[in-house]
Amino acid sequence: MFSENGYTLELATSEAAVGSRVPLQFRIVDATGSPLIRYTDTHDKQLHLIVVGRDLTGFQHVHPELDASGTWYVPVDFAHAGEYRVFADFTPDGGDGITLSADVHVSGAYDPRPLPAAAATTTVDGYIVSLDGAAHAGQTSKLTLSVSRGGHPVTDLQPYLAAYGHLVALRASDLAYLHVHPDGHPGDGVTPAGPAITFYATMPSADDYRLFLDFKHDGVVRTAEFTLTADNATAPVSEHAHAHHGH
Repeated sequence: MFSENGYTLELATSEAAVGSRVPLQFRIVDATGSPLIRYTDTHDKQLHLIVVGRDLTGFQHVHPELDASGTWYVPVDFAHAGEYRVFADFTPDGGDGITLSADVHVSGAYDPRPLPAAAATTTVDGYIVSLDGAAHAGQTSKLTLSVSRGGHPVTDLQPYLAAYGHLVALRASDLAYLHVHPDGHPGDGVTPAGPAITFYATMPSADDYRLFLDFKHDGVVRTAEFTLTADNATAPVSEHAHAHHGH
């Protein structure tokens, strides 16, 4: 969504070249065209910027810097040619959370990657991350991601953005951005520092979704990626139970 609640994401340019640390500048403007300057922190930051290729590769979660004029700046990586989408996730001071998106065209020959098949485990930098939980369209799904390394559960995850993990979910068909909420808070005396991190997400339709889990361990933030398929919501089990009563 390019505009929401009267706010619009304005990129300084919608064209870029392949490269690393490509400068990206943008503003969040209100209905009068004035840049938004006052934000409320969410997950320890004023604004979260998600960058991903149209084929759901090249995911980046970065935190731009805001100057006095209301312009945000951040370097991003455009590893391949093609269409990229950027999502700005923020909360205006005194308002509700908003996610705005815009597209960037990176020039060159586009060679889209196929979406990886749905799988229950993935690996990143020697860590194995497993996904437990099913997704049903239109229902809140409980997704538990567990981190292990060298055959052992990781029980000393470090807080990252006020949680032990930060999860972004994007719908494969149209790159719709889903808000995903972590369960618990580091330091609350209840939430364990791994191996399991639990999230709640509502998948709006039966489709494939790409999940990106940022987690921090040994001082490094890594991103584990999954494909998850949401099916059409099935009827609650209780509706079928009556057929099985014996006499």
